[in-house]
Amino acid sequence: MKLLRLVAALGLSLGMAAGALAQQYPTKPITMIVPFAAGGPTDTVARSLGQAMSKSLGQSIVVENVGGAGGTVGAARARNAQADGYTIFLHHIGMSTAPTLYRKLSFNPQTDFEYVGLVVDVPMTLIARSDFPANNFAEFLKFARDNKAKMNLANAGIGSASHLCGLLFMSSIETDFTTVPFSGTAPAMNALLGKQVDFMCDQTTNTTGQIAANSVKAFGVTSRSRVATLPNLPTLQEQGLKGFEVGVWHGLYAPKNTPRPVIERLTAALQAGAKDPEFTKRMADLGATVYPAAQMTPAALQSHLKAEIERWAPIIKRAGAYAD
Repeated sequence: MKLLRLVAALGLSLGMAAGALAQQYPTKPITMIVPFAAGGPTDTVARSLGQAMSKSLGQSIVVENVGGAGGTVGAARARNAQADGYTIFLHHIGMSTAPTLYRKLSFNPQTDFEYVGLVVDVPMTLIARSDFPANNFAEFLKFARDNKAKMNLANAGIGSASHLCGLLFMSSIETDFTTVPFSGTAPAMNALLGKQVDFMCDQTTNTTGQIAANSVKAFGVTSRSRVATLPNLPTLQEQGLKGFEVGVWHGLYAPKNTPRPVIERLTAALQAGAKDPEFTKRMADLGATVYPAAQMTPAALQSHLKAEIERWAPIIKRAGAYAD
């Protein structure tokens, strides 16, 4: 009986401590690790989200950019961070492709993190240099296939969203191009603007302004339906590329063993931040879709990550696109 009472008392004590932790947290600024360079699409989402969440949390969220190796360097940093709620981690679709892309991965996306919730889904656009000799997708496809040996497809590095979109595009049209990896989204876009490469896939968060300014030619959007900010740009599906859909979904994570009350507090702040007018307008302006509150949960993110790992594994294996 004494042992039972001791166990019960211990459980009550832990419960009270967890409750107190949830009430007190956070008491200092929070670091949000972004595994890509500043100024890129994911960084744009992170900074807007951090500002929105900080209003609910009552503490600032400071973005730390830890780029390299398709996001895996930043992920490893987040994995090894102290599990106290003061380090969180925003990553995109790359969390689901890393297990297949990298033969040696220092973390397990499914078991080495706590899940907070899904954030936004960003469609991609197929764009080309401004002087590309085609005026619609049909012309683009014909020219690309006829000149495949000369065509250069840029991306922001192995494991980047643009790399994955490019793999799926080549697989869908059964045509291979010379791929040119860059060290990030900005260098890849600069090369396209400088007409050093022919085309690329990139997120609307990075291309909407360039398309509006006619700095690039746009041939389609990768979402199921058209994007409100680019109403005249047809989807690739409606132009004949059936089943082609790539959404760069983003999820929010924390290091493994971050206390459950803290995760619940972060999830609540995520859901509150998603309703912030400044955040929703910023995402809408960039063509991003904010997930509904029902999917901004640990369970929804865990399920989505598992499904996406299973979706991308055969595509990557078929392309033979691996990194050391």
